[in-house]
Amino acid sequence: MSTTMRAAVCVRAGGPEVLELRELPVPAVREGWSLVRVMGAGLNRSELRTRQGHSPSVTFPRVLGIECVGVVAASTDPRLPDGTTVAAVMGEMGRQFDGGYAEYALLPNSLLMPVTTALPWDVFAALPETYLTAHGSLDTLGIEPGGKLLIRGVTSSVGMAAASIASGYGVETAATTRRQDKVEALTAAGVDHVLVDGGGSLATMHAVWPEGPDYVLDLVGASTAVDSLHLVRRGGTVCVAGSLSGWLMPDFEAIAMIPSGTKLTAFHSDNLKGEAGAAVLQRVVHEIEAGVYRPNVDRVFGLDDIVAAHHYMERNEAIGKLVVTP
Repeated sequence: MSTTMRAAVCVRAGGPEVLELRELPVPAVREGWSLVRVMGAGLNRSELRTRQGHSPSVTFPRVLGIECVGVVAASTDPRLPDGTTVAAVMGEMGRQFDGGYAEYALLPNSLLMPVTTALPWDVFAALPETYLTAHGSLDTLGIEPGGKLLIRGVTSSVGMAAASIASGYGVETAATTRRQDKVEALTAAGVDHVLVDGGGSLATMHAVWPEGPDYVLDLVGASTAVDSLHLVRRGGTVCVAGSLSGWLMPDFEAIAMIPSGTKLTAFHSDNLKGEAGAAVLQRVVHEIEAGVYRPNVDRVFGLDDIVAAHHYMERNEAIGKLVVTP
């Protein structure tokens, strides 16, 4: 194994150009950690925000990447022999320690999820953060067959995954997008009702379901959560699991803004890291391999093209997941 590796290093807060491809030493294995040869990493908007300087706890330079898939190259855990296929998400990857934008990543043993799969690496890399978040969010909503689910921000990778899972559950789905040119792709992906969202109140929702949906998965977040609370049927549930519009909701007044009996909840993918998410991810992989779920890979970039990848992500052009491969 080489003693050096290529990595995309975020050298300071700023635009995509602050991501620089550098030659770094391969990290030395230490107790409680394993070295993973990275075969692919999904791109996430949280990395975009960290790069922009919106993560005060993150110091630069830093190798970003809150998830990756690959092969164990050296481990201090006897349950993770060399050559084991693994995935890892969250747990401060790419924040407190270097993450997946590299040829190798030194990761805590507790984060590694062994997975059996024959999927291509770029497809496998599109699954962990996306599908674990989608699964966790739908479980938090408590969706049941025959229910009606509205997904706000469906062209995000999590939104596409949630639509795929919900369809498999027998749930009727409606979903929003701001762009008319994405309607056909969303219909082809299995969304039952595609609504073009102009940025105001989503009044067209009631033409689909007069009493409102039973559940709303809100991936837009801050700018739409209050509107979602008034769209869902009385007694329904809204789960905020994304922050496409930012993290903060200024002047939010819970008693005034949450209709009586309606439930507001949230899901964070850190709840399904490591051992907590391993069985769920293995099940997702089986469903992808069986053709029940869709991987929804929009585009695959090489590590050399990480700046272009961040430009593309920042322009919100993707329908589904972006992946980088070393």
